[in-house]
Amino acid sequence: MSDPIIVRVFDIVGGPLCVSTEDGQHVHDKIAPLLRDGRKVVLSFEQVDTLISAFLNAAIGQLYGEFPEDRIRELVSVRDLDEEDTAVLKRVVENAKAYFKAPKKFDQAWKEEVGDEE
Repeated sequence: MSDPIIVRVFDIVGGPLCVSTEDGQHVHDKIAPLLRDGRKVVLSFEQVDTLISAFLNAAIGQLYGEFPEDRIRELVSVRDLDEEDTAVLKRVVENAKAYFKAPKKFDQAWKEEVGDEE
């Protein structure tokens, strides 16, 4: 089996701030094809200073709508995260798993909450 591919978030984003969904989408677009090919990915957050859930939702959360959870667990690992950012990532993953189990239910609840404001 081939070695895992190390994906450096800092290099994709171009700096230490991981705060936009657009940047998160770039990370997603880098790793999703690798997962489709069955490649192991190590997502490195080395040199990242600021990380928010919106970025992680785009980068990692949406993978749960494309791949089975066990495949993600098998192929994706994360390193270079501090305790606080690890907690944010865990929350994003749990929310993504819940959402993708019943997206229509969540979308309907959101629509009822915000109405036509979105």
